[in-house]
Amino acid sequence: MSTNTSPLLVQLPTDQELVLKVIPMPGDCNANGDIFGGWVMAQVDLAGSVLPARYTQGRMATVAVNEFVFKQPVRVGDILSFFSKVSRIGRTSITVKVEVYAERFRSQGQYIKVTEASLTYVAIDDNGQPREIPVRTL
Repeated sequence: MSTNTSPLLVQLPTDQELVLKVIPMPGDCNANGDIFGGWVMAQVDLAGSVLPARYTQGRMATVAVNEFVFKQPVRVGDILSFFSKVSRIGRTSITVKVEVYAERFRSQGQYIKVTEASLTYVAIDDNGQPREIPVRTL
């Protein structure tokens, strides 16, 4: 048994919350067998919305993708873990950091960071207009 000492291998974060796990399938990939970046972006948007939903207590919308970095390709069969952390809470908006880690299908238990992003969500009313975020009582 060999040990992989690849510099890409990382530990999962302990200061963020696991908000989503998903396995990309063949229909999500390009001709090279890598997952479409747009598919990854959609999953990051879903994962990023989990924590802000606890604060907004109602409708919200993605208003900005402040940063999005693809660090490594995502492949069919990877087990993706999405971790999120609130980085800023404003009067009507919340910014979150999302980090995505992959366990390659054949090397489960070993993680590489494949994507990191920062997104901002705004609380909206029934007319789609910004509204104040309620005071959190959790």
